[in-house]
Amino acid sequence: MGAKEIKGAPVAEEIRAELRVEIEKVKGLGYDPKLSVLLAGDDPGSVWYAQSKVKIGDKLGVQVDLTRFGGDVSEEELLQHIAALNAEDTVHGILVELPLPKHIDKTKVMNAIDPKKDVDGVTAVNRGYIMGGQESRALVPATPMACIELIERSCVSLKGKRVTLVGRGDTVGRPLASLLISRDATVTVCHTKTLDLAQECRRAEILIAAAGRAHLVTDDMVAEGTIVIDAGINELADGSFTGDVDFVNAKEKAAAITPVPGGVGSLTTTIIMANTLKALKLQKGLK
Repeated sequence: MGAKEIKGAPVAEEIRAELRVEIEKVKGLGYDPKLSVLLAGDDPGSVWYAQSKVKIGDKLGVQVDLTRFGGDVSEEELLQHIAALNAEDTVHGILVELPLPKHIDKTKVMNAIDPKKDVDGVTAVNRGYIMGGQESRALVPATPMACIELIERSCVSLKGKRVTLVGRGDTVGRPLASLLISRDATVTVCHTKTLDLAQECRRAEILIAAAGRAHLVTDDMVAEGTIVIDAGINELADGSFTGDVDFVNAKEKAAAITPVPGGVGSLTTTIIMANTLKALKLQKGLK
């Protein structure tokens, strides 16, 4: 029969409906949510993601300003632009699209963003809040939050569940592990150097793949009835995209599974908009 597919689009629309109500409320108080997106160079993926934020912002009533720089932009120019946005009271969110040109220090640029405007959750301050269990004060990175939303809005409680997370990267794995722990999940964090990765995966009631390696999780690593969340996105030689899980075969054993594309990634831009609203509230002291 195969697993139920947990698709991202219906969940994204559910979150957007909630956001529209909240955005109208803050507009009624005289605030106009505004996100500034900075794009350096012309990486096709980055251009697409930046433009998608403008489109979703239009649908929700969030003003999204896209500023494009050439691939030869200096680190200093980018830092000066971020400093100006930090100081601009009408800008509530700042996001720098990745990858940055090779001559620019990514860590330096990311940590230059005011943590209260850091809608991508990339600063050390926001990561510290997440690690310290202070999620209410944090702007949480979009992909880890998308995984949580897909699980919880599928009416699955994380409390006490055995969750195996494959991936320990700064962008997804580490913050996601903290989010899971704060929801009382019993978390095992694995990676490509884990001894007997298959056995660790088979123990899971919920299996989350976020290692960034195509089809790392094969069907023999998935126990019958597992919920599988695939946060990977990998480009194949033919230009198509696939996840970290062998979807076709794993689907036959899982109880529920997210497709790639069409799963976790479908939520990320919507969560950036939610973070822009949360940023505004944090800055203005609103509930």
